[in-house]
Amino acid sequence: MRILAIDTSNQTLTIAVCEEKKIIGQYTITVKRNHSLTLMPAITQLVKDVGLTPKDLDRIVVAQGPGSYTGLRIGVTTAKTLAYTLKKELVGVSSLKALAANCVNVKSTIIPLFDARRNNIYTGAYKYVENRLTTVIADQHIGMEEWLERLKEFDHLYFVGEDVEKFRSQIESTLPNAEICDFSQWQIPSGAALAELGRLAEPEVDIHHFLPNYLKRVEAEENWLKEHTPEVENYVEKI
Repeated sequence: MRILAIDTSNQTLTIAVCEEKKIIGQYTITVKRNHSLTLMPAITQLVKDVGLTPKDLDRIVVAQGPGSYTGLRIGVTTAKTLAYTLKKELVGVSSLKALAANCVNVKSTIIPLFDARRNNIYTGAYKYVENRLTTVIADQHIGMEEWLERLKEFDHLYFVGEDVEKFRSQIESTLPNAEICDFSQWQIPSGAALAELGRLAEPEVDIHHFLPNYLKRVEAEENWLKEHTPEVENYVEKI
C-alpha cells in the first residue's frame, strides 16, 4: 500500500510518501509559511521526486485535528479533494496522536500538547502497549491547570511538543517527576509517523462528510452563539 500523509495542523508542514512500513520520501518545514500556498507544490514535487504519479497512491492520510483552524481546513480539504478525484482511500488521524507517535521508545504515558491560548491547551494521553500506540485519555480542549491536576494520578509522564516549553514552569511545579522531551526531532509532527498510524487505521466510509476535529469552536462562532441559537450543529461547516 502506497500512502501519502499530510499534516498542516500547526506551523510545521510535513508530508510523506510511504509504501507499507518503508519511507520512500518525506518533506518537512517548520518555518511559518502559508500552507495554502506551499502544500500542493510540496506534494507535487515529493511525489515526482520519488518516481510516482498521484494515481500510484492507494491511500491519503491526513492529520484531522486538533490544531490551527486554518491549517486543519487546508490539510483536510486537500486530502479530501485528492482522495475523491483520484478515487483513493481517505484516513483521518489525530494530530496529537501523530505527535505522540514520535516517542517510540518511551514507556511512560505520553502527553502531546498544543497551545490553545489563554492558558488552555489541546492535549490527550497515549501509551505504547505491545508496540502499538493506544489512547489513554481522549483528545480534548482543556485549561492547563485542570489538566495538570488530572494527571497527578499517573506515575510516569512524558510531555512532548514544541509548545510544552511555554508551560514548563507549570508542569515542573505541579508534576515535578514528569519528564519533558528534549529531542528536537520529536517535538514536531512527522509525516512518516502519521503515515504509519494511517496504515493501521480503517478508511473513511463517506469522504464528503469527513471534517476536521477542531475540539473547540472558533472565536467567531463562539461570539455568534452568544446572541443566536443555531438550528443545526457545526453551523460554520454548513455555511
